[in-house]
Amino acid sequence: MDNPSKHVLASELSVAWSNLSALEVLESALARFGEDKMAFVSSFGAESAVLLSLAARISPDLKIIFIETGFHFDETQRYAERLIDRLGLTRVVRVSIDPITRKRIDPDQRLHQVNPDLCCHIRKVEVLDRALKGLNGWVSGQKRYQDQMRAGVELLEFDSERDCFKVNPLAHWTAKRIEGYFQGYGLPRHPLIASGYSSIGCWPCTSPVKAGESVREGRWRGQAKTECGLHRPLRRQQGGMS
Repeated sequence: MDNPSKHVLASELSVAWSNLSALEVLESALARFGEDKMAFVSSFGAESAVLLSLAARISPDLKIIFIETGFHFDETQRYAERLIDRLGLTRVVRVSIDPITRKRIDPDQRLHQVNPDLCCHIRKVEVLDRALKGLNGWVSGQKRYQDQMRAGVELLEFDSERDCFKVNPLAHWTAKRIEGYFQGYGLPRHPLIASGYSSIGCWPCTSPVKAGESVREGRWRGQAKTECGLHRPLRRQQGGMS
């Protein structure tokens, strides 16, 4: 549901928060929208530890949503457990596709090969839509430097698809700053980084990046697809998402 006044509010607060640190942006958002009405959404991927560390510094009891797609690397699952333990996170909620939907639309689990947009939609987008019901907002780890599609990310946006606000406290952070935070706080790295993975999603649609490629070029390699739809709605075509 689109709401012009909420888009305006998001724009105004983005400007008002522009000189705040990422931690202060989060504290301001949680104070305004309510800690019990906000959730952090994490893929436990290559850079996820930074946002999760910031959450833990505020309160280890903040709600963290981890979307279980059924296709995470084993390394991601182990990394998630390591981060949860390391940061002392106590409220990580794992959410996944409804079994009936999976059986009806992707019984042989090969949908990603023929319609990756629909696969993302039923395994990620619909799942997050359900998980955010009744909340005032969610927090994402999107950063402008990651690719051209994310170059316009603001500190605060109104997510009209879910009728709630989306906070992007790391929007203006650079790769160098992310690296500095990892080193400064001694955060563990995702094990696949050592194998050339810079953006890590589901194993069938994620590959290592080569020298000179952008951070997210290993996602859906060889396809026009660059996003899963969590942050930007994908086009609907006859027969599902495309």
